[in-house]
Amino acid sequence: MTMSVPERKSGSEGKEEESEDESEILEESPCGRWQKRKEQVSQGNVPGVESASLAMDTEEGVEVVWNEVLFSDKKVFKAQEEKIKEMFENLMQVEHPNIVKFHKYWLDMKETQARVIFITEYMSSGSLKQFLKKTKKNHKTMNVKAWKRWCTQILSALSYLHSCDPPIIHGNLTCDTIFIQHNGLIKIGSVWHRLFVNVFPDASGKGRQHRDEQRNLHFFAPEYGAGEDDYSIDIFSFGICALEMAVLEIQANGDTAVSKEAIINAGQSLEDPLMREFTQSCLRHEAKLRPTAHDLLFHRVLFEVHSLKLLAAHCLINNQYLLPENCVEEKTKSFDPNAVMAEIKHEDRQGVQLKYSHVSPLELDKFLEDVKNGIYPLMNFASSRPHPVPRALSLSQEQVETVKTPTPEPQETETRKVVQMHCNLESNEEGTKTHLSLFLKMDDKLHRQLSCDILPTDTSRDLASELVHYAFINEEDSEKVAGFLEDAISRHRVRTLASGSTQ
Repeated sequence: MTMSVPERKSGSEGKEEESEDESEILEESPCGRWQKRKEQVSQGNVPGVESASLAMDTEEGVEVVWNEVLFSDKKVFKAQEEKIKEMFENLMQVEHPNIVKFHKYWLDMKETQARVIFITEYMSSGSLKQFLKKTKKNHKTMNVKAWKRWCTQILSALSYLHSCDPPIIHGNLTCDTIFIQHNGLIKIGSVWHRLFVNVFPDASGKGRQHRDEQRNLHFFAPEYGAGEDDYSIDIFSFGICALEMAVLEIQANGDTAVSKEAIINAGQSLEDPLMREFTQSCLRHEAKLRPTAHDLLFHRVLFEVHSLKLLAAHCLINNQYLLPENCVEEKTKSFDPNAVMAEIKHEDRQGVQLKYSHVSPLELDKFLEDVKNGIYPLMNFASSRPHPVPRALSLSQEQVETVKTPTPEPQETETRKVVQMHCNLESNEEGTKTHLSLFLKMDDKLHRQLSCDILPTDTSRDLASELVHYAFINEEDSEKVAGFLEDAISRHRVRTLASGSTQ
């Protein structure tokens, strides 16, 4: 980001003035939280977006992207207003550490035109394409461990999108729409690309224009745009991204598109036969022969048995709500550095003692933060059960009505019984919705943690029925869970009313 600097007696006066202009606040959101600046940013091609500017989140103190969709014809806007609202409401429910976060949206109506403004996470460290170019320029090669870690993160995000019900297809996955942060965290941007093409028909031309850009043409599957797209077009695009990450760049002939021969040559240049097999499986010409994102996470080149350290870190992160604040910091302080935390004994030789002094609290904090941010996902243990994302997120109502529904497959059911339950409820300031965190202990001693936002109109019986429908609980536990939730929600509402009356 360009920072404004004090005046100096040098020849850089013009640059300083430009820097100050870019940090100037042009507009504020209705709530005052988001402040738009003059500086333009590029976060991957999104059809329909007239401009993308840098902005400040005054509550969190971080930079974000202020995106605008302009409607010069208010009649066109009015005709699509409900569809637009529905799409943006559902976009806010997409939550994954390896997907660029969608924060907020609002509508701005003027006499002559209408705008949709939405705020997204700002990827300050640049795109994967930029990183690969810099690496190649410095005559370096890609580290295999980093390649595996990045592939896992991208597949983690794709597996999440494709396992939604119905699946969310990205449709614009390139090295330009994948971003890398300074800590090695990978994030997929432009997830709303296909949705925007569907909701903003005037923008679809821009989508095709991007599709036709010579430098990115090779990222798109042969069947792209020929019919109804499915997950396989994303897998093909991922395969090209994985190949480019490995070789840093697939050479094009001048300004023309990357040829099939160049892609084949790049794949054959990979020394590791497993990496070669991995990328080739994604690039199969027949879409139905390509593996799923979930299958690829189990490929021999990526799959590994996770360390006990990583499993414990995920367990700690997933159950933080059960633990006191700063419990890790307080616990590490109380340990005697010379105390033995584990010992390996050998009959024929001296054993090995592991002391608390061998573990750096700073390194532990850093590792836990990386796990929390999504750098080390546990996707090898991911359930194939679909995420309950509203249908409107993937298809418009008109599309839903025209799609022929095949004979439904038998629904997966939960056979385990719930033996213990805990829950936590937190309401937003307006009281319009409440966040529910539900912790279930099953009869096989394994735990299940679920969370969702509930509205005042949601009943405990509806919530329990939904848990049964998505096979999170056994049908025989429905009444028990409904009764538990009813009691918890009632007590929460009483506390909320009591706290409101005392203020």
